[in-house]
Amino acid sequence: MIKYKRILLKLSGESLMGTQQYGIDSQRLQEYAEQIGEIVGLGVEVGIVIGGGNIFRGLSGASKGFDRVKGDQMGMLATVINSLALSSALTAAGVKSRVLTAIRMEPIGEFYSKWKAIEAMEKGEVAILSGGTGNPFFTTDTGSSLRGIEIEADVMLKGTRVDGIYTADPEKDPTAVKFDEITYDEIYNKNLKVMDLTATTMCKENHLPIIVFDMDTVGNLKKVVSGEKIGTLVHP
Repeated sequence: MIKYKRILLKLSGESLMGTQQYGIDSQRLQEYAEQIGEIVGLGVEVGIVIGGGNIFRGLSGASKGFDRVKGDQMGMLATVINSLALSSALTAAGVKSRVLTAIRMEPIGEFYSKWKAIEAMEKGEVAILSGGTGNPFFTTDTGSSLRGIEIEADVMLKGTRVDGIYTADPEKDPTAVKFDEITYDEIYNKNLKVMDLTATTMCKENHLPIIVFDMDTVGNLKKVVSGEKIGTLVHP
């Protein structure tokens, strides 16, 4: 019934905006919570990392004069806000979840450890892993690669607004061609903006496959964990 027993789901902060220009769209959040609840019901163990770009992005802050370290710390806090919002939506959908933070901030969330995250997932709880890596100069893509490797996920599912990896940005270039499969090295050699280089290299070195897919189409998450050929598979 399911192809992947344990997944790391990476969600972008921007996707939480839905049709808004900023912040969190409650309708989109509810759709995500229902899709995640559906696969938990199938027996999939779920860890989630969410970006913070809908609230604050450290790198863009640095370009506007923010100190880079403080900007990245603000970005980490943005991921915590999004994680709390998703946790609340999951609770409303009848799905148990636990927010773990890379930086100590009890009682907002528990301090992250691999063992706490795995224990939560084995109990059927969704482990929401917030605060990035806890360090500046690392993106949430790198955070999700690190967490995916740590929790021994079978696959990293990168939910985006587009239905896979293309030769160029399909939202800007109508001639862009989609890849059904691609290797880590091809991403690097073709300079494709899928994930940052650190994140891609970590996945390659630790043999963590990535599937990039359209999370905004309801039902796609279930299709991916069931092994349907949607999105783009990144492999060695």
